[in-house]
Amino acid sequence: MAPAALEKEDKARDAAFNKALHGNSAKAKGGIAAMFSKGADAKKAAVDEYFKHWDNKPAENETAEERAKRTAEYATLTRHYYNLATDLYEYGWGQSFHFCRFSKGEPFYQAIARHEHYLAHTIGIKEGMKVLDVGCGVGGPAREIAKFTGCHVTGLNNNDYQIDRATHYAEKEGLSNQLAFVKGDFMQMSFPENTFDAVYAIEATVHAPSLEGIYSQIFRVLKPGGVFGVYEWLMTDDYDNNNLHHREIRLGIEQGDGISNMCKVSEALDAMRAAGFELLRHEDLADRPDPLPWYWPLSGELRYIQSVGDIFTIVRMTTWGRTIAHSLAGLLEKVGLAPAGTKKTADSLALAADCLVAGGREHLFTPMYLMVGRKPSA
Repeated sequence: MAPAALEKEDKARDAAFNKALHGNSAKAKGGIAAMFSKGADAKKAAVDEYFKHWDNKPAENETAEERAKRTAEYATLTRHYYNLATDLYEYGWGQSFHFCRFSKGEPFYQAIARHEHYLAHTIGIKEGMKVLDVGCGVGGPAREIAKFTGCHVTGLNNNDYQIDRATHYAEKEGLSNQLAFVKGDFMQMSFPENTFDAVYAIEATVHAPSLEGIYSQIFRVLKPGGVFGVYEWLMTDDYDNNNLHHREIRLGIEQGDGISNMCKVSEALDAMRAAGFELLRHEDLADRPDPLPWYWPLSGELRYIQSVGDIFTIVRMTTWGRTIAHSLAGLLEKVGLAPAGTKKTADSLALAADCLVAGGREHLFTPMYLMVGRKPSA
């Protein structure tokens, strides 16, 4: 993508907005405690800015021009999405914002960690390597991979609040010497060419306005011979945009997950090759014959719970668990104990959850299309 099409970065503006919205809540113990410590005016501004892309815009009326407008504002859309959703993610899911495969008898957080270990192993991360995490969230995967491999991970993120939380967690775990978190737009990385031994992205590059654009940036900062691995969110090639039901699922996922415009599998593979990568492997891990589907924590199928500890995690994600939490959020808003927009954001995440489950069941969507590419040595 040509540089002229990219949003201009303004780190001073973003830092000031982060302070106005989040204050000192980055050091709050958990998602709930942080959620209710926001600046009301800044929260309203974030809600208005984010939902302008979705309110009163039904799927049957979506146009190419509307998708283009969302894509043109990818950085602002993503930044405000995580301003609104991060605390809810931590409350409902934990500090690794991604899906995973499950095995029988495997607790939820163990499965999450295994998914991260699998990617690190697949791309050959080893002790002492300099590794880039593209779209690092609050640093859950970076901390796990740093501990698992002994490498040094630089996390790149365009959201100041998530960087503050990631840095806080790294310090608490004594990992500051292995982790660094950097503010920046992954479409215009400030790192020099050939900086990193390996690069990974876990369900983050879906926020890019162009997969070829983001993969090209990754190619540039990766050393010759280095490997890039990604778990990509994609619509499968069964998806038909002219099918209104399919489109409603896509739009529900995009609205609830801060995505401007999802691509299909075939487009992602073309983007990897166009960026210059030698494609070593590609596979939809959601198609593996696992005993538990990847989406089960959102589906409310409690028969899949694998441990007593999972009960306290999973019930928050089920439909009735979300309903109770969202009703409480609405009540707290009315009495002034929660900032306006908390329930609207939670309801949007709930819509996404339902659409993710539908997309998974109907084989229209995957959150774990694995692609591994090498930058040629010469």
